[in-house]
Amino acid sequence: MSRYKKGDTFPLFTFDTAFQTGLSSHEVLKGKTVFWVLRYIGCTVCRYDVHKIAERYPEFTAQNAQVFVIMQSDRRHVQDNLSATDTVLPFEIITDPEQKIYDLLSVPAAASKEELAADAVRLTEKRNQAIAHGFSHGDYEGNELQLPAMFIVGENAEILYARYASDITDLPDVDELLKILAGLG
Repeated sequence: MSRYKKGDTFPLFTFDTAFQTGLSSHEVLKGKTVFWVLRYIGCTVCRYDVHKIAERYPEFTAQNAQVFVIMQSDRRHVQDNLSATDTVLPFEIITDPEQKIYDLLSVPAAASKEELAADAVRLTEKRNQAIAHGFSHGDYEGNELQLPAMFIVGENAEILYARYASDITDLPDVDELLKILAGLG
């Protein structure tokens, strides 16, 4: 499968979230929709990303943007993790334990742990930030070598931005993403 790029049409698919079922990727589009593809809810740095998105979510809505995080986790793991930490998210986590959406979006796994953690300095910094915020590793789910990706999609399903990460830290952080969204108008 080839990778999606800016200008392509985002694929139509049905998905479930931790709390809803049978949603359509095209029906949920409004304003600018970010599909932030991560690994799983037990991943320390992924959980930290979820935390940072939630913490700064008003800045996304101020830019007419919404976020859906895609994870390999099943619904129960996400529900249990959020309830254990009394976390209520202002966005949805799409659950994809069979990795059908990862395959559809052509989001690959790394070939090795070394490739996944290629930027060891940046990964250590991000892991330390996550730990400082009280996050630790939870259950392992899915493909441990899964790489992340990010797509920004317009209301007409046109991909406005696409990024496939070369390692686990090779995506824009929240600050960088907000700048990208601002540049999209």
